[in-house]
Amino acid sequence: MSNNRRPAYLPIAIIAAVIIALTAVVIMWFKPDNNQTSSAQTMASVDDSEYNESISTELATGQVMEATLPQNQSAFVTGLERLPRSLKGTQIDGEIIIDENKKLVVTEGLRRLFDYFLSALGEEDETVIIARVESYIRHHTPEPAASQAVAIFNKYVAYLKALPEIEKRYGNLQLQATKSGELDLNAVAQQQQDVASLRQQYFDKATITAFFGAADDYDDYSVEMVRINQNQQMSDAQKQAARQDYVSRLPDNATKTNIQQQANLGELMARTEQMKARGATPEALYDMRRELVGAPAAERLAQVDLEDANFDQRFNQYETQKQRLLSQSADQSQAKIQIEQLEQQLFDDAERKRLSGYAALQEMKAQ
Repeated sequence: MSNNRRPAYLPIAIIAAVIIALTAVVIMWFKPDNNQTSSAQTMASVDDSEYNESISTELATGQVMEATLPQNQSAFVTGLERLPRSLKGTQIDGEIIIDENKKLVVTEGLRRLFDYFLSALGEEDETVIIARVESYIRHHTPEPAASQAVAIFNKYVAYLKALPEIEKRYGNLQLQATKSGELDLNAVAQQQQDVASLRQQYFDKATITAFFGAADDYDDYSVEMVRINQNQQMSDAQKQAARQDYVSRLPDNATKTNIQQQANLGELMARTEQMKARGATPEALYDMRRELVGAPAAERLAQVDLEDANFDQRFNQYETQKQRLLSQSADQSQAKIQIEQLEQQLFDDAERKRLSGYAALQEMKAQ
């Protein structure tokens, strides 16, 4: 089993939904690569992970389950003893890096390491997790880096406990604005400022940049895309130019590369829809996609088109025969049995689970 958690910061995830509606299959092809390189000594490193979004709330409210083991049995040596069920069999996510003087080098991977263990809140008591993390750090890290990492971890826990108060303050306002069709960008900016001030209470500038810099870049990008999208004075062409200009002015780094790819996805889906409506050939679609997202992704999308076309053909066949059975059969229970047999004939188990939702989607498109 692999561990796959991503960190959660400001609830600006709402923003992304306001801007872009992307299909999961496309997003997976452009999942950001968080691998980092360093000349310092790497003590532990693993894959990109996904953080449990409820951690900060659970820490703040204390709404966690009792420890899976009695407190007097919660002493650790390596920090990996008696792992909770959600962490068993997973790869430890994160890293502890030290320099030539055995001092801690703070990285985004250190925060991922903290998040990895904190994701077990709900299975383990907070005090058990804190003891586990400190034991893990001290077992795998020399001094003075070990004590430095433990100190930052304690500050990180305190920060997570304080964060929900800010989220609560702005959450309802953001939700109301989203329901009205537009996001209150002034409220978003104030929330970002409050979170930035909170971070300064717990961390120095270097730690803030290492822990939250990449996520803040994505948040800033999302806010700007909303700002452009909500500008009623701009034409669609002007909005597209403004989006491209913003991305072009970002610093050249991995974050910019990922944002460029994500930005291309919006244009990719719009162009695909337009070209399909005009009856574009598979070759024309491939050329357009290759230009926007590269040949490998264009080839995968072409394969998805073939699979979708095949599914559509079988779905149409299924709907036609289903309606015939329902209209011509005097025994409705027998008709249902025949329809079920038809489903088994035309679709595999995974596809059968899609049928009701897919039928509803087709009805919406037909309206």
